[in-house]
This record gives sequence, structure tokens and C-alpha cells, in this order.
Amino acid sequence: MMELRKVTVTRYVTPLREGGSMPAIAEADDGFLYVLKFRGAGQGTNALIAELIGGELARKLGFKIPELVFADLDEAFGRTEPDEEIQDLLKFSTGLNLALHYLSGSITYDPGVYQVDPLLASKIVWLDAFLMNMDRTARNTNMLWWHKELWLIDHGASLYFHHSWDNWQEQAKKSFTLIKDHVLLKQATKLDEAHAIFKAQITPNILEEIVQLIPDDWLNGTYFNNPEEYRNAYLAFLTTRLNHADNFLEAAKNARA
Repeated sequence: MMELRKVTVTRYVTPLREGGSMPAIAEADDGFLYVLKFRGAGQGTNALIAELIGGELARKLGFKIPELVFADLDEAFGRTEPDEEIQDLLKFSTGLNLALHYLSGSITYDPGVYQVDPLLASKIVWLDAFLMNMDRTARNTNMLWWHKELWLIDHGASLYFHHSWDNWQEQAKKSFTLIKDHVLLKQATKLDEAHAIFKAQITPNILEEIVQLIPDDWLNGTYFNNPEEYRNAYLAFLTTRLNHADNFLEAAKNARA
């Protein structure tokens, strides 16, 4: 059974201003630094859910992903913060947040500098089409080069259907037109191969294990009655999307052409 470690945030180090949701580098009680994603940011816990599902699925599929942990934030944590905007963010983020292990010394992936293996590029494009991740473009690659390897970060803009849940069953079957803007699309010359590998690799058990990681208090909207109904809906969405993967595969291939 999959589990995530839980840490307690002990020190707010510095904000990462380039992120729209104002993530921050923070230290935890295990002595490590993390990129902390706040539940009190603009997209709320939905962005954390997308980050959790996207990151852990990517890890299961063999991609390099910084460790994800649940990060507990005490209500007293922000009282000494002089910046009012950050103080409000910390206040509204009391409780369970999500954090990624900070890859010290990593640099942002630059498509003009680093070439990615065609199969790896194809796998990343396929994954992002599956997750409906709109945020892996040349402007914002959300990939890091660390220890001569490519690491994927930031899946918070994935699964955007869950911000309203409107027509979510049909959304699961749709292609993903925004794949045309993917930074690795030109290098993704082995999409059919990636498709075959992942269709075999993603099992119902894997999807269920990942969905079961979502904490109850992140599932507190008004569309469904309780956390278990939300988890069942996420699982149904991902399962349906996998069963209709030919749709987004063809869209990606057409976008390349």
C-alpha cells in the first residue's frame, strides 16, 4: 500500500515568487528543505490533489520525481512573518499541505540546451495528455535538470475539470488540445510506443492506491457528499480516461504533424 511521509514545517525560508500560487522553500523537522505548496493559495486543495495524483502516478511510471510529503503547518507559524500577504497565506494554510523535496543545485530545463531521448519525451507528452496538464510549455517547462537527469515537478495545473466538476464524465473521454503547446512535443517521436507501455503499466490497483492517498480534509467541496464519493469520482475519471486514451494519443500525434 502506498504511503507518503508526514513532516512538520519548522522554518519558512523564502518565497518562490515565480510560482502563481506562491510556493515557498521551507525547512521541516526532518532537517530537509522542501518546496512547500500551500492549501491556502488561489486554487486551494484542488491544486494539491492534482499535484499528488500527477506526481505519484509519474513516480509509479518510472519518472524522476522529487519525494512528495504531507507537510503540517501549525496555526502559530505565520505570526512572526512581516509580509502581510505571506502571513495571510500561512494563516489560511494551517493543517495539512503538500511539499516536494528541494533539489538543491538543480536548474530549469532549457529545450535549447538539453535534448531529451525521444521515448522519454514521448512518455512525458503522453502522461501530460492523460493528466490534462496545461503547464509544461516552453514558457514554463516545470522540469529540472539535476545530477544529469531530467526531473518532473509541479503537476498542480493538471485535472482542471475538478475546479467545477461540470460534465466531468464526458471530459474524461476528450482529447487534450493544449498538448500542441507542450515543450517536448517535437521530440516526442515515439508516442505509439509510450502509449503501449503505459496502457499496460497503469493498472486499476495503481490508480486506486494513488487516489486513496488524498486526505479527507482536502475533499471538502459541495459537489459530492463526502470524501469517499470524491475519491470514487477521481478514480472513475482516471479509469475512463485510460480506457479512452486513443483520443488524446491521436490529438497529440496530429499536433505533432
